[in-house]
Amino acid sequence: MTIDRVDCAVGTHHIPASVRALCSLSAIDYADLFTLRTEVTATPEQWARAMFGDVPSVAELLIWRGVLGLRLSRGRSPDTVAGWRIDGRGDDWIRLRAASWLLTANLLVQTGDGRVSLGTFLRYERRLGHGVWLPSSAVHRRLVPGVLRAAAGRVATGFPPADRPIP
Repeated sequence: MTIDRVDCAVGTHHIPASVRALCSLSAIDYADLFTLRTEVTATPEQWARAMFGDVPSVAELLIWRGVLGLRLSRGRSPDTVAGWRIDGRGDDWIRLRAASWLLTANLLVQTGDGRVSLGTFLRYERRLGHGVWLPSSAVHRRLVPGVLRAAAGRVATGFPPADRPIP
């Protein structure tokens, strides 16, 4: 298995229009896109579940619910990934959605051409959303490359997402 570096683009003007078009938000206040080159292949949903599991980990709950206030579904469901609602899908992508009184978010997983990408898109619902996300985004950008690499390892070895360790 070959895993190359993770490329990153931050800012809506750095994200390709074809990727932004898959976002379901009416306006985008924050966007990033991380791309991992890999020989590992799986469907976008398999990648999303390898990244986040069927239910959120304790660390994810702390960040997503505790810090960002996102309303996540409870329990396992074919309609959710780690509590995020599956909001749309295509042959090479899946979009997850969650919202809070601070912000609405999309996570977009895209596959193809020996790559897997994770995009994060936010719309601030309140000015405070920007204030909360600003410091959180620095942590987010440090964590995502590891999330992609760990998911590639899980997909390659056939580990079910529920058995993923907490990063």
